[in-house]
Amino acid sequence: MFPTLSGAGDPDSIAHIIQVALAPAFLLSGLATLLNVFSTRLGRVADKVDKLRADLIGAGPDEAAALTRRLAYLRRRSLLLDLAVVLASLGGVLTGLAVLTLFVGALREGPAASVLFVCFGLALGCTIGAILAFLVEILLAGRGVRIAAGSRGQQAR
Repeated sequence: MFPTLSGAGDPDSIAHIIQVALAPAFLLSGLATLLNVFSTRLGRVADKVDKLRADLIGAGPDEAAALTRRLAYLRRRSLLLDLAVVLASLGGVLTGLAVLTLFVGALREGPAASVLFVCFGLALGCTIGAILAFLVEILLAGRGVRIAAGSRGQQAR
C-alpha cells in the first residue's frame, strides 16, 4: 500500500534517517525568524505609508513634495523587503525539499515504518506549502503598500 523502508524493524535505522532529515531544522528556524522580522518591518512601512498619505491631504506644495519623496523612499524599502521575503521563503522551500528528498530517498521496504514516513512526509509537504502561502501573502501586502505609496505620490503632483 505505502512505500516501505528497508530495515524497518530497526529503530536505530529509522531514528538515524529522521535525525538526518531534521538537521536542517535549525536553518528553517532561522529563516522563520527572518521572515517574522521582514513581515514586521513591512507592517511598519505600511503604517508609515498610511500616515504620510493622511498627511498629504492637507499639505502645502513644499510639504507635499517632501512627503512624496518620503513615499518614494518607503516604496523602495517595501521592494527590498519583498526581495528579502522571496529569498528567505525560497531558502525555506528549498531546505524543505532537500529534507523531503532525503526522506523519500530512504524509503524502501518495511510496512510498519511506512505509516511513520507517510505522516512525516506529509508534515514536510504542509510546511513547504505554508511557506509558499506566506510568500504569496507577504508579496500581496507589499504590493498594496507600493500601490498606496505610488497613488498618493501621483496625486500630490
